[in-house]
Amino acid sequence: MTLPLSPIRSLITCLSFGCALQAAPPAGYYRFPSLHAETIVFTAEGDLWRVGVAGGTAQRLTTHPGTEQLPAISPDGQSLAFTAHYEGQSEVCVMPLAGGPPTRLTYEGEASGALVRGWTPDGRILYSTLHFATLPNRQLVALDPRTRARTVVPLAQADEGVYDDAGKILFFTRLSAQSSHAKRYHGGTAQNLWRLDESETAATPLTAAYAGTSRWPMWWQGRVFFASDRDGTMNLWSMKPDGTDLRQLTKHTDFGVKNPSLHRGRISYQNGADLWLLDLATTRNTIVPITLASDFDQLREKWVAKPIDYVTHLALSPTGDRVALTVRGEVFVAPTGQGRFAAITRGSGVRYREANFVGDGKSLLVLSDESGEVEFWRAPANGVGPREQITKDAAVLRLRGLPSPDGSWVASAERDQELWLFNTKTAEKRRLAESAKRSFDAPDFAWSPDSQWLAFVNSGDNDYSVIWLYSVATDKAVAVTSPRTESSSPAWSPDGKWLYFLSERALQSVVPAPWGLRQPEPFLDRPVKIYQLALSADTKRSPFQPDDELAPEKKKEPAAAAKKDSEKEKDAEPAAKSTEKKPAPVVVQLDGLVTRLWEVPVAAGNYSRLTVNDKSLFLRDASRGAAGGPESGSRLLAVEIKNKDIETVTVADGVSSHLLSGDGKKMLLRRANDLFVIDAVPKSATSSLDKAKVNLAALKFSFDPRESWRQMFTDAWRLHRDYFYDPGMHGVDWKANLAKHLPLVARVTDRAELNDALAYMMSETAALHTGVMPGDVRGAPEDEVAAPASLGARLVRDQAAGGWRLEQIYAGDPDYPDKLSPLVRPGLRFAVGDIIESINGTATLSVPAPESLLRNQAGRQVLLHVKPAGGGEAFDAIVTPLNTADAASLRYTDWEQACRQRVDEAAASQIGYVHLRAMGTNDYAQWAREFYPVANRAGLILDLRNNRGGNIDSWILSRLMRKPWMWWAPRFGGVNANMQSTFRGHLVVLVNEWTASDGEAMANGVRHLGLGAVLGTRTWGGGIWLRSGINALADRGYITAAENGSFIPGEGWTVEGPGIAPDVIVDNNPAATFRGTDAQLDAAVAKLKELIAKDPRPVPKPPPYPVKP
Repeated sequence: MTLPLSPIRSLITCLSFGCALQAAPPAGYYRFPSLHAETIVFTAEGDLWRVGVAGGTAQRLTTHPGTEQLPAISPDGQSLAFTAHYEGQSEVCVMPLAGGPPTRLTYEGEASGALVRGWTPDGRILYSTLHFATLPNRQLVALDPRTRARTVVPLAQADEGVYDDAGKILFFTRLSAQSSHAKRYHGGTAQNLWRLDESETAATPLTAAYAGTSRWPMWWQGRVFFASDRDGTMNLWSMKPDGTDLRQLTKHTDFGVKNPSLHRGRISYQNGADLWLLDLATTRNTIVPITLASDFDQLREKWVAKPIDYVTHLALSPTGDRVALTVRGEVFVAPTGQGRFAAITRGSGVRYREANFVGDGKSLLVLSDESGEVEFWRAPANGVGPREQITKDAAVLRLRGLPSPDGSWVASAERDQELWLFNTKTAEKRRLAESAKRSFDAPDFAWSPDSQWLAFVNSGDNDYSVIWLYSVATDKAVAVTSPRTESSSPAWSPDGKWLYFLSERALQSVVPAPWGLRQPEPFLDRPVKIYQLALSADTKRSPFQPDDELAPEKKKEPAAAAKKDSEKEKDAEPAAKSTEKKPAPVVVQLDGLVTRLWEVPVAAGNYSRLTVNDKSLFLRDASRGAAGGPESGSRLLAVEIKNKDIETVTVADGVSSHLLSGDGKKMLLRRANDLFVIDAVPKSATSSLDKAKVNLAALKFSFDPRESWRQMFTDAWRLHRDYFYDPGMHGVDWKANLAKHLPLVARVTDRAELNDALAYMMSETAALHTGVMPGDVRGAPEDEVAAPASLGARLVRDQAAGGWRLEQIYAGDPDYPDKLSPLVRPGLRFAVGDIIESINGTATLSVPAPESLLRNQAGRQVLLHVKPAGGGEAFDAIVTPLNTADAASLRYTDWEQACRQRVDEAAASQIGYVHLRAMGTNDYAQWAREFYPVANRAGLILDLRNNRGGNIDSWILSRLMRKPWMWWAPRFGGVNANMQSTFRGHLVVLVNEWTASDGEAMANGVRHLGLGAVLGTRTWGGGIWLRSGINALADRGYITAAENGSFIPGEGWTVEGPGIAPDVIVDNNPAATFRGTDAQLDAAVAKLKELIAKDPRPVPKPPPYPVKP
């Protein structure tokens, strides 16, 4: 059927067809220009291209599937350095500008990559990396492509840079770009320009007077050129070497300047999808007209290599003979036995978010954005025939739909936290409920067998989940569980007489008392039990209730004698003609319902996802942790409905989801990437799972990349519209924003370019926690990927000595030997200055870097031949290299150890030191390791510098808020405080520009609650929180939306934008810090010494013992 298009769909269609009708070759999406003389090298399609400054048809320089970017032409115009994603890592490579095989120069293996930033005047490649940093900050490194010698620029923080003509003064961007895409950002991580003169001991800020962004320094004729958003959009500016005499060169108001490159008085830069060329002498500024002589391979029809990785929704047919799968935005129906694999949708540039069987299973109810909004549609379950639109008025995302068993209604949970009911045959719609606690983001609801009642879960004002029953007949809902208990997972018995549910009522702490190390606290493990409500007052007994003398066990009737075949055939004849029996009407007597509550007699557990058939209950039990813990390790249990010998039976382990068929006879299980359909009976299915596996060999499909990218772009726009905390989108006209940026998608030729276009669009809200995460970005082929490894040390090439010299060994924490450097394990005798001559028999000087010999060696034994630093006989040693993630953590630990030692030495162990890298579960383990051993000290430094955020600030704050109010005085030994494990001393919190998100909330909480002082520099500024893992796009990329604004009454919105301004401002100069100083830490120690001297807070002494004659 033909339907009028929504305004959004009309806009998309108009812009799309406008591009499709162009007669000229499609324009590409051009990024990362490098200018030299009359040549521009840039990235498009993930490859490097070369074109003249006048434009024209570009020549492709690289063809590898991995992305090549950040090109930089050498000063002599002969070589091209760039960052290439080969072998699974982004590393520095070089090749002739005229073309030729690339040479890989680095093997660092850092997740964030080695990023080319240019060349030095003397012909070395300048790149930025985390590889040599302990506290994770990017540093600049000069790499000689001829000798392979690497020299770290003496700065603790530097990401972009350019030297003056003499190579004596470096103009650099101190900070790397913060991860959120936010225009007009003025927080602590705003990039700014500095200068380092080799004749001076400290680096000097040049643009500190402006709180926004200044970056990409360039040098020409005694002036520094750069990009800045001083007028609200990134434009080109220039200044004198001392930061004075600012001049604006461009005045873009649309997309802004990105990645500028200057050579001989001209600057090329990206703006939107185009490259521009500015002549500084004439001020002439024009788009470089470029076409690509390309087959545009990434625009070809693409086949999904591993479709099971993209499954987002599953449904089982009423009889369990078919499974509906939603895969990468498409819908398929797979037979569970023999039969045809049906494609329900066919790559139409539309995303289908879920599909559920309706009624008799001949049709599917799907959620689709075909109209421009996410609406319900009916589609034939065999894939043949037209689709029919059911709803037409969506204003926000419809998150999930649940059709009634007879297919006449669908319950819809919507992003604005409203629960609706839609009639699938008429236009009737009903608003059932609204949730103030976001219960409908992950709706928990179930239809009665007769389709006349809907049980759903909604949270009360106290955050406890309550089960409600809604009557279709009366259009009213009533709560049927107590707000004093957490209840969930309602499930109807097939006869409609019982409503089963789960509830947290077995509250027994596994921690017995508050005495002991690390402040023992109660932990309520396995709190969930199973309950049942008798819906009718006529139901007097639970099927689990034991027999008694008033209700003796019923005797089973003797089995009837076997009938003859002829009699069976006669009995079968009328059955074949009879129609399917309708479910009996469900009778719900609300009066006294809460008094008809039974507990199912099985032990409590970490239960979830209760389902019921006529013989059994099925539910999942988390194998570890509390009820809300991860379900990936859960097992599926069954409880047979009977009144004696009641027990739980493990049906299968490792089940992440399960679904019952409509008739209750079959059950779909998912374990990892395998699907199984088994009989829904209370017994183990482990031995028969192989036979029950759903054959997905036919799950193969393709898509049109351009249609897919256009859909994902619009989907991202819609997701941001509905998840962003401010419905006014910070004053941005969101529809106009789509119209402005959607034309960029027509220029996109690979997935990485789509991310660039998405970042442009999302940045308009000027909000942090707004990120774009890659989806199907093309990378190196799997057979080319080589995992990097590390020796846990910093090595320097020493040609004269015959190998690579150990310049620094990152030892690690000696109290945790499993985390030590491979070179300091017991029994080894490595020392700084030792020369590693060979690795597994290969001379280290014969390769660009020793790390190249460690590829795929992490966790394996490696033979080193070593020449000792102090002379003596060379020796062999077997070591086990680390993977690069563990190596980065080891370097970080080395920095933490140095800080701890510095504090202990400066304060004679009066002051404790705790650093938190982030605010997640693992970081609480770090808190427990580091805080409690020093909780008795007079002062504490809580170091939140470079803290990446998380969500545990309330845990840490609650520990710091504990105060002793009473003391115990035993006859022997010292006194002890109540509350236990309290910190009574003075607190200073250290923050810096990389203190982010929940790290900022932690610091702000310390100050707001009067727990201590905050010292350092202004923080990142992410005060609008988000949940991770939501807002996924069809290809598993996702965009993050800042969805939870934070405010303090009387103060307004907090943190967001400018970040936290510390009570005491102390900056760590990047040059001085490189030489080993830590001004912030020293200031914190001095501050605490001062506080301790004024207010020493000794442990109180007990009063005199009483005399009681």
